[in-house]
Amino acid sequence: MAEIHPFNHRAMATHFEVRIADQEKTYAAQAAQASFDLLDKSESQLSRFRPNSDVSQLARLAPGERLRVGEPAFACLQIAKQMEAATRRAFCPTPAALQSQPTLPEWELFPAELSVLCVSGRLEFDLGAIGKGFALDRMAELLREWECPAFLLVSGGSSILTGDPPPEAQGWSCGLGDDDSPHRIYLSNASLSGSGLAVKGAHILDPRTGEPALRQARAWILADTAAESDALSTACMVLEEEELTEVLAQNNSWLAFLDTEEGPRAIGNRAVPVRA
Repeated sequence: MAEIHPFNHRAMATHFEVRIADQEKTYAAQAAQASFDLLDKSESQLSRFRPNSDVSQLARLAPGERLRVGEPAFACLQIAKQMEAATRRAFCPTPAALQSQPTLPEWELFPAELSVLCVSGRLEFDLGAIGKGFALDRMAELLREWECPAFLLVSGGSSILTGDPPPEAQGWSCGLGDDDSPHRIYLSNASLSGSGLAVKGAHILDPRTGEPALRQARAWILADTAAESDALSTACMVLEEEELTEVLAQNNSWLAFLDTEEGPRAIGNRAVPVRA
C-alpha cells in the first residue's frame, strides 16, 4: 500500500485536511501548501467577514447598482444560482438577508463582464453552505495540475472530496456519520457532504419561509463536485422527501443518504458506492 501524506490547515473558520497518496513526501507537501495558499485566497474573496472581500462589497450595493467581481467569486455565485434553481430555492446563498429584510434579495449575473447586479434588497450573501465545497473543488484542480491525482480533501468533517484512490485500494473509506461510524463507503473522484442538527442545532433556515429547517436529523449527499454536495446537503434539511426525490431525479450523479434507525437510507439514481 502506498504511503499517504496528511497535511492540515485552518481556514474559513474550520479545519481543512489534504491527504496525498503515491507521491514523494516533500513534493506532496509543496503541492498541499500550494492548495492551502489557494484556499486562503478564496477565503479573502468569498468571506462576508472580510470587509474588502467581493462578497462584502456586494452587500453595499443599492438596487440597480452593479459590481464587477473576481473570477472565483463570480464562479462560486454562478454555481450557487444554479443550485438555488435546481433545489427549488431550498438552498439559497442569501438566507441571512431574512434577518434584516422581509424578503430575499434578487440578483442577476453578467458572465461577459463578471459582474453582479443588485435587482432588489440588500445582497447579504452567506456562502458558508457552498463556499467551502467550492474551495475544495478548486484545490482539487490545483492538485491535479501538480500531478497529484490520488488525494482526499476534508473541510471541517462535513465535506469530503476525493480524487483517484491510493494504489491497490478500492477507494477512500469515508463514514456516513462520525469518524468511527460503521456505515462507510469507498469514494473515488466524488464528493460527500453532510448536514445535521446534532452539532449546531436548528441552524439551517428554510429560505422559503425564514423558519428553521427541521425535516431531517441528518443527511448526506454524494455528488461529483463538493460545491454541489454542500448545497444539496443543506437542501436535504429543507425539502420534504417527495420534493427531494424529484430534485435528485434531475441529475444521475446525485445520491442522498437520509439517517434512519436502521442506518443511512439511499435516495436517488446514482449507484451506491462500494460499502467499506
